[in-house]
Amino acid sequence: MTMRQLGLSIYPDHSDFEADKKYLQLGHKYGFTRIFMSMLEVTGTVEETIAKYQKIIDVANGLGYQVIIDVAPHIFSQLGISYNDLKFFADLGVAGIRLDQGFDGNTEAMISYNPYGLIIELNMSNNVDYLNNIISFQANEPFIYGCHNFYPQVGTGLPYDFFMECNERFRKFGIHTAAFVASQVGEIGPWNVNDGLPTLEMDRRLPIEVQAKHLFATNMIDDVIIGNAYASEEELKAVGNIDRYQVQFNIDFVSKVSDIEKTIVLEPQHFRRGDMNELVIRSTMPRVTYKDVPNTPHDNTETFERGDVLVGNDDFGIYKNELQIVLEPHQESRKNKVGRIKPEELVLLDFIKPWSKFNFKA
Repeated sequence: MTMRQLGLSIYPDHSDFEADKKYLQLGHKYGFTRIFMSMLEVTGTVEETIAKYQKIIDVANGLGYQVIIDVAPHIFSQLGISYNDLKFFADLGVAGIRLDQGFDGNTEAMISYNPYGLIIELNMSNNVDYLNNIISFQANEPFIYGCHNFYPQVGTGLPYDFFMECNERFRKFGIHTAAFVASQVGEIGPWNVNDGLPTLEMDRRLPIEVQAKHLFATNMIDDVIIGNAYASEEELKAVGNIDRYQVQFNIDFVSKVSDIEKTIVLEPQHFRRGDMNELVIRSTMPRVTYKDVPNTPHDNTETFERGDVLVGNDDFGIYKNELQIVLEPHQESRKNKVGRIKPEELVLLDFIKPWSKFNFKA
């Protein structure tokens, strides 16, 4: 597992240099460190293309971004580049190239030994033996990365189970991975259809930070990249503020929540008990830490629903001040409802396994 990065996408053939530059500066402010740059279309001469891309790549490198450029075979033909010599890309200053379409396995393995140390990023969105084939040709594995596709047309993104099967193939070799989330306001992509540019169809209309949390929560994706440009500053800030290494739930507190209950929710490092059950996720350390602090019953007579956050009250004996997240509806007067996880984040509950770490943000 490598350190997790946040990324932006830019499309120099469809955008303006000054707008791209401003976007990269804004992303840098909020902790974005990677660029997906599309070169699937070339509209000018070779010289014009080099000048246009070089200009924005220099800006990105100056801000400390890792730039990986997306290329297809026809681009090599258009620009007169050979796969046997990647100097063109090294001269541009990119960190690597993403092969939108694959070759025979041996070709990918050979170019992973390019003398420039360029990363060779593979398309992850196919559940076939493609990667095994490349590795069997003794590829230079540290320089092999994986990155999913994005899907501009609504309804065409990957289903979750298929996505995970594709991921397993790359995770088996410990290969660095990436996938895309969709800005809800960005209008620029590589094509003239743009219903958002996510990898996962189920994430398409979710708030962008929830999409990012979802991808990271799978423990299959190292880098989360915003597929469409330009995400708003609010979106960049929201994604930049997430915890990339554990699930962080946004909670809406009930009006009667007490100070001790807020402390129990927001202060400790929570983890799910190893001996799990299907009714609730239990975080039991707060009942030890705060065993002597009173907790008067309130909001304890309703039926608790999935995503409700509960704390044991004074009537619960040894379980007083234990924190629980509801998985199955039930009633229990010895527990206080203190808040509720935001509805769009309920999907994240599935990733809280025995011993999983998690926390809350109000």
